[in-house]
Amino acid sequence: MALSAALRVPLPRLLRGPSLIAAAGAASRRRAAAAACGPSPALRFLCASSTTSSSRPGVPAPRARRRDGEDERADGDGDGLAVKERVVQVELHKEATDAYMSYAMSVLLGRALPDVRDGLKPVHRRILYAMHEMGLASRRPYRKCARVVGEVLGKFHPHGDSAVYETLVRMAQDFSMRYPLVQGHGNFGSIDADPPAAMRYTECRLDPLTEAMFLTDLELNTVDYVPNFDNSQKEPSLLPARVPSLLLNGSSGIAVGMATNIPPHNLGELVDALSVIIQNPEATLQELLECMPGPDFPTGGTIMGNNGILEAYRTGRGRVVVRGKTEIETIDKKSNRTAIIIKEIPYQQNKSTLVQRIAELVEDKVLEGISDIRDESDRSGMRVVIEVKRGANPAIVLNNLYRHTSLQSGFSCNMVAILNGHPKLMGLKEILQAFLDFRCSVIERRAKFKLSQALERKHIVEGIVIGLDNLDSVIQIIRETSNHTMAKESLAKEYGLSEKQAEALLDITLRKLTSLERKKFIDEANSLSEGISKLNELLSSKKLMFQLIEQEAADLKNKYASPRRSFIEDSENGEVDDMDVIPNEEMLLILTEKGYLKRMNPNTFNLQHRGTIGKSVGKMRNNDSMSDFIVCQTHDHVLYFSDKGIVYSARAYKIPECTRTAAGTPLVQLLSLPDGEKITSIVPVSKFCEDQYLVMLTVNGYIKKVPLNAFSAIRSTGIISIRLAPGDELKWVRLCGDDDLVALASQNGMVIVNTCNKLRSLGRSTRGVVAMRLKEDDKMAAMDVIPSTIHTMPEKYSSRVRDSSPPWLLFIAENGFGKRVSLNAFRQSLFNRRGMRGYKLPEDCRLAAVFVVGEPTDDDGSDEQVVLVSHGGTVNRIKVKDISIQGRATKGVILMRLEHAGKIQSASLISAAAAEEIIMED
Repeated sequence: MALSAALRVPLPRLLRGPSLIAAAGAASRRRAAAAACGPSPALRFLCASSTTSSSRPGVPAPRARRRDGEDERADGDGDGLAVKERVVQVELHKEATDAYMSYAMSVLLGRALPDVRDGLKPVHRRILYAMHEMGLASRRPYRKCARVVGEVLGKFHPHGDSAVYETLVRMAQDFSMRYPLVQGHGNFGSIDADPPAAMRYTECRLDPLTEAMFLTDLELNTVDYVPNFDNSQKEPSLLPARVPSLLLNGSSGIAVGMATNIPPHNLGELVDALSVIIQNPEATLQELLECMPGPDFPTGGTIMGNNGILEAYRTGRGRVVVRGKTEIETIDKKSNRTAIIIKEIPYQQNKSTLVQRIAELVEDKVLEGISDIRDESDRSGMRVVIEVKRGANPAIVLNNLYRHTSLQSGFSCNMVAILNGHPKLMGLKEILQAFLDFRCSVIERRAKFKLSQALERKHIVEGIVIGLDNLDSVIQIIRETSNHTMAKESLAKEYGLSEKQAEALLDITLRKLTSLERKKFIDEANSLSEGISKLNELLSSKKLMFQLIEQEAADLKNKYASPRRSFIEDSENGEVDDMDVIPNEEMLLILTEKGYLKRMNPNTFNLQHRGTIGKSVGKMRNNDSMSDFIVCQTHDHVLYFSDKGIVYSARAYKIPECTRTAAGTPLVQLLSLPDGEKITSIVPVSKFCEDQYLVMLTVNGYIKKVPLNAFSAIRSTGIISIRLAPGDELKWVRLCGDDDLVALASQNGMVIVNTCNKLRSLGRSTRGVVAMRLKEDDKMAAMDVIPSTIHTMPEKYSSRVRDSSPPWLLFIAENGFGKRVSLNAFRQSLFNRRGMRGYKLPEDCRLAAVFVVGEPTDDDGSDEQVVLVSHGGTVNRIKVKDISIQGRATKGVILMRLEHAGKIQSASLISAAAAEEIIMED
């Protein structure tokens, strides 16, 4: 049986008479009549207050109401109490559900969740609007926070003052928001969770970014205004945001039955992602990640892996693992004691709690190897020193800190926001698309508002110009009339003016009657006509609206963007890698044509003499040959560039070490290589510097320069490094600086030498420029970079000067011949030219490689060594100084005999520092 309740609510009409005895009697008669009609179809629930109050003298008993359509009864004597009763019959569980849902939606929409359009909760929006109304601009003096809180409470937000002040404080904390919306003056708390000063002591004003992003177009009818809580004035329902601020600063909140937790992002990357979806609404998530690889937390830190980021951007939910940024320093060189320095901690973590937790774990012997911990943080930055005991491994100590403390924590993304009046879980693309729809409506409303103002002003200016053209007649009409109204009517009748035009003409002062002022009115009319035309064109073109949205967002990026603070490390999980316990030693990497990679110790190959057969590199697969041979450190990032223009990244120590006779490890086991894609170039990088670049050269002669830091965050599936034309392949990639020289050589022996700064820095998704004009049967053979510290190449070339001083270009031909040619034998020539002859090659022979060798300080040659690899897998390493120095038009000397080994497949250069570590043989 359904349980229903009849809710009784008193509706007194009239309270008359000296006593309520008659009313009580009337109530008794009504209950008796109801009992005579039969049993009640539903249970009646009476609150305790009703029962108690009815027993007290002088207090009327409550009566029930009926909803519309129910019977209404009015009883009462003339001298007693008249009550209108309506009985509402509802099921209890439905009533509870409806009431709870109403409360839940009120909390969701009015307090806890942000709007996807402007990214703000109501309290944030009301604070910013109140400060805007108070005139607290970024260039105005600070005002007391108590004044702002009182303004918000009295006009827009009837809640507790502590809630409003806490929100205001958080909007001014640079460790809470990636881009603070309010500038604070005074104590606004700290990352140690120190409370802010009372609102009567602190001061605030708007941040310049807030004014440019939220409040610029507020007065141009861009958003709707709604009544405030007491209907005394209006407040904006939204703010006309110019960028997706929901993603810019993120948001967090707990509502009834759901919550939101959105991470902050970098302004520049966010604008780039917005541009991508504007230009291509069907852009994939992969293309958006090219511009915005992940969150950017205000406290920095290191984001471990991108699987959680990818899941959060796709579905709206994901977990991002963040580690604090640490360094290991030596505090005592004599005793070789070290310390772990914490410079950044994960987002929303408490530094003082972290230090206290570490101390407790050390006391409980959970953390071992720590002798002391102290907080040396100051205004210049965070610095927590954790001294490691003598003999303890700091890498193991750091691993335990990650495991047992909040130095490594997870940020659970739950991107829920209000969309079309309802809370919704959204991914990255859906959030950007919802913002674009909102921004289009803002642009349209702003254009219509400006258009109406321009039309109105143009109408008035046209009337003024008509009056100035007939100035004498206008003055005569005005003088003949007796009052203002008659003059206005006469002017309107005489010249066909509207009432507003006639009013404006009468308001003109005498100094406006000069010919110069008349010209100003005419110029204003022409300018208004031009503006009206542009506004009409904008309103009729969706493409122009998108261009304007992109331009306004780009202006904010150019003015307020800042470098990324959170570094994204390519890691499958948040576990500590073995890098800190592996010594940073030199290693050799050998890549084969079929995609096998070998990591070996440099001592594997002993020094050989020029002209010898060489030592075999070891066992290889059938029909396989060597492709590349480089020297790097075990801690280096190794960038793998494929022939399709995709770059992958992995730490060097992750490559399995093997012996000389081993076949190697397939690259498909280390990298996510699609079928048919081949690695053609390997570049080791120890640090991603801002002043370093990667120069890329394709087989068909296209070259481009890309900043090295553009490859600091590479996903496991790789990213685009260069756009290739059909039939072209990426073959060579080298590190360079702006002052370095680039030497290019074709298979026919043509050479171009030019400076890196002649190449314009381009983005990753571009094709580049033509490097060399190649003949039909010619292709590029090699590229190398000449550091600025070793070259003394003059800007002007003289063929009469014979100079054999270092550095040299080491040429190696396929037939095993080679030579050194002084760099000064070439002149600097522009790209997209034929180049100069660098090697006289016999027929059916091609150039295999070109290297830069030698330093200007060397007298008898360089201590560098070159490693030659034949098609058969035979390796020969010889000293560079044993190769003779010749002219550009010579054929060279024998470097490696190839009677039974085919041709030279590849050649690699070993630095002088590496050569010193190799065991010498007689």
